[in-house]
Amino acid sequence: MAFVPPARHLLRAKDLADSSYTEPLEVDDLARAAGLSKAHFSREFRRTFGESPYVYLQTRRLERAAALLRNTDHSVAEICLEVGLQGVGSFTTSFKRMYGVTPTEYRAAGAPASAHAVVPACVVRAYGRPQHRTIREDSSAIQT
Repeated sequence: MAFVPPARHLLRAKDLADSSYTEPLEVDDLARAAGLSKAHFSREFRRTFGESPYVYLQTRRLERAAALLRNTDHSVAEICLEVGLQGVGSFTTSFKRMYGVTPTEYRAAGAPASAHAVVPACVVRAYGRPQHRTIREDSSAIQT
């Protein structure tokens, strides 16, 4: 059996889920992006991608939440809202179902976010330069 690429309309809906997961998206919105009825869209999406559109969207949100838990100091409630979920309770339940631990336990198991802090290259260069000059400069060439 030959590989049949997903139909473009399904990819549009999947791309919408990937790019706008922080929005209050519903399966209806994804079906509308694909130009299909909700029921037909859900059947086609599951047949093509192996999971329902709702599960796909929730998975994207929880994956992003896990990244935010690892790389930021935002509260669990802030992260819940940042990834487009509405309630901390349902977020915690879904997160634990997917990762086997609560968001707080997940965060505690990793290094603190400050260990991942990104330092701008200009700061690295400024503080990485030698502090003592080793090359003699002609002091008469320096104008004050």
